[in-house]
Amino acid sequence: MDPTGLTKLLSPQGWALLAQLPPYEEEHALRISTGLRERGVDPDLVAAAMTQSRLRARARGKFGTFADGMIFTAAGLEQATRFVVAAHHARRYAAAGVARVADLGCGIGGDAMALSALGVPVLAVEQDEATAAVATVNLRHFPTATVRHGDALELDLATEGIDGLFADPARRTRRGNRVFDPRAYSPPLERVLALREQVPALGIKVAPGIPHSALPTEARAQWVSVDGDVVEAGLWFGPLAGEGPGRSALVLHGEESDVLDEPMSGADAPVRHAPVRPLAAYLYEPDGAVIRAGLVARLAEDLDAGLVSESIAYLTAPTLRRTPFATPYRVLDSFDFSLKRLRTYLRDRDVGTVTVKKRGTAVEPGQIIRQLALKGAGRATIVLTRLAGQQSVLVVERA
Repeated sequence: MDPTGLTKLLSPQGWALLAQLPPYEEEHALRISTGLRERGVDPDLVAAAMTQSRLRARARGKFGTFADGMIFTAAGLEQATRFVVAAHHARRYAAAGVARVADLGCGIGGDAMALSALGVPVLAVEQDEATAAVATVNLRHFPTATVRHGDALELDLATEGIDGLFADPARRTRRGNRVFDPRAYSPPLERVLALREQVPALGIKVAPGIPHSALPTEARAQWVSVDGDVVEAGLWFGPLAGEGPGRSALVLHGEESDVLDEPMSGADAPVRHAPVRPLAAYLYEPDGAVIRAGLVARLAEDLDAGLVSESIAYLTAPTLRRTPFATPYRVLDSFDFSLKRLRTYLRDRDVGTVTVKKRGTAVEPGQIIRQLALKGAGRATIVLTRLAGQQSVLVVERA
């Protein structure tokens, strides 16, 4: 959002206009925008308000109803922590008894809001002036939160009375491309890690794809999924590390949360591997956070299960056990992969709609669905994977 548009949006006239707009719908946006301009409303203000209305609609997936009272930038919303995840972050600091947290690179203020909601005082620092202004608006209802425009790494932590740190380094280039190398974060991960010498209670939000070799041995590394989607990883140090160094998976479904972890000598400890077993009556698809955390073998032990093939994260077991960390399927049939055989199999059963899941194969689900050209009335779920190294088809149903 350009500074001029933001300034006009934050004026009394801008707030009034934003409050009057109906819920955003793309098909009606042009008509509403044109009507406002014809009424003599400043075109810059109209553009800013319509953009903000669209961002608020997108933000409800991360912030729920809180989004209706917030201001966003497109980049800030993209990187912002989902509020349900930010609440888990905040609980770590509250449980550790931290007196004042510095949110370094606070963005639009989502994590600072969650901390403030638990009564943890926050100093939110943001280098981008417009984004700092947005954070100030979003934190306006929290008297224990302060927003400061400046370089987070130049903050005098001792003078400010900071005993807890949270950092969310930027992981995109100016052009919006994702950054995968922690050394290319802004600021680089090693510079953030160095802050532990001043404040041991440090939490860092990192990309879920961070290589395990880049994880500090002293970290409690936790991967987080929300309704099956892996959204982030976090590194926690000192009193925020809970049980100590290691890896864990936090799985969030609606209002429920579950944690799978394994005590380790360090977050970068070698990943254990589950044994390979013949396909049994049930197939388990581990949650992405479990896979990213390297805890498939840990989950296999809980389920008394084994891998369907080496290095493929599908588990199989003869019995059904409920778990929040994997989706279970009943295996109805299996055979070696052949497009002709699969087409015949599905047509013989009057299948017209097929859901294709895959691991360990280069076949694209969309391409397979087009090639099958099914026209039946039934539905089926198939899994394309390897069994004992052989490309195979599994016909399954949710258990």
